[in-house]
Amino acid sequence: QLQLVESGGGLVQPGGSLRLSCAASGFISDYYAIGWFRQAPGKEREGVSCISAGGYTINYADSVKGRFTISRDNAKNTVFLQMNSLKPEDTAVYYCAVLSLSCRRTGDLAGKYWGQGTQVTVSS
Repeated sequence: QLQLVESGGGLVQPGGSLRLSCAASGFISDYYAIGWFRQAPGKEREGVSCISAGGYTINYADSVKGRFTISRDNAKNTVFLQMNSLKPEDTAVYYCAVLSLSCRRTGDLAGKYWGQGTQVTVSS
């Protein structure tokens, strides 16, 4: 059974860091592009970052560029999102997803299989 499980969320002060993990099971994740999305209360879900199956194509939303880094360890079937210099506006539920298409501009990302999400709260 295909499954994605996010972890690593939590409460952090502004300027702090978190590392999210997306562990895949039931399929070989290195065949697929993976995306990170987030949804803040009262807002639509938005694409944050994506990485291609081989890790050669990476894209970020403008709002996180220079602060977030996506990576993958195909041997562990896991994709990571390192989040630095966190801001209160980064507060959201973060989801990883197998993309239905390739890794592309984050505004055009579409997920096919989704994890359950992990809460990130940035607050003093």
